[in-house]
Amino acid sequence: MATLALLRHGQSEWNLANRFTGWVDVDLSAQGEAEAIAAGRMLRDAGIVPDVVHTSLQKRAIRTAEVVLGELGLTNLVPKRSWRLNERHYGALQGLDKAETARRHGDDQVKIWRRSYSTRPPELSDDEWAAQRADPAHADVPDDALPRAESLADVVERMMPYWCESIVPDLHDNPAVLVVAHGNSLRALVMHLDKLSEDEVLELNIPTGIPLVYDLSPDLSPDLEPISSRYLGEA
Repeated sequence: MATLALLRHGQSEWNLANRFTGWVDVDLSAQGEAEAIAAGRMLRDAGIVPDVVHTSLQKRAIRTAEVVLGELGLTNLVPKRSWRLNERHYGALQGLDKAETARRHGDDQVKIWRRSYSTRPPELSDDEWAAQRADPAHADVPDDALPRAESLADVVERMMPYWCESIVPDLHDNPAVLVVAHGNSLRALVMHLDKLSEDEVLELNIPTGIPLVYDLSPDLSPDLEPISSRYLGEA
């Protein structure tokens, strides 16, 4: 049996400020650091010690992984990183205050942008996209894959190849794998694992800093089937 632990990064500075974040590379807040420490301790207490760690390219996920590995005494374990695990790209909404955006455009419109499965938010302008292209943080992302905005459906499409080509082989070869990523990239993965419909995944919320652990079937099929799942710390 393989164990897969999914962890949404701790609270970020822009989570705290109630701003759309997306691909903007912000760090953890003080609470986020504390959540990462707690997550590491929960994994340790549950006896889950990852052999491989995957993260996005964004510092809030990278920092969370660093803190967790420190709590587990695995500071020499180097995570694998991929843009395919990045947060959903919120386009022209990135950096905007969520409450102010709702006042300007209406709650219904903002809900569609945030919670619709296939509707993208307003896209980056050409100049904004060019500035994003020039950012060294995105050097590994091909031009045709660097988004102007994304829906959750887009996140599923870009995340699934990484699941199939990188995470699944690691689960076949190792007892435990940890993925530290973001609310929407993890929703996309849980949608696949739990076979959620488009409507069901829209109701899914993944909390920051609490590991979601899957026990996966031991067979060597191309994909691994969940046997059970649980959040650590639940009564």
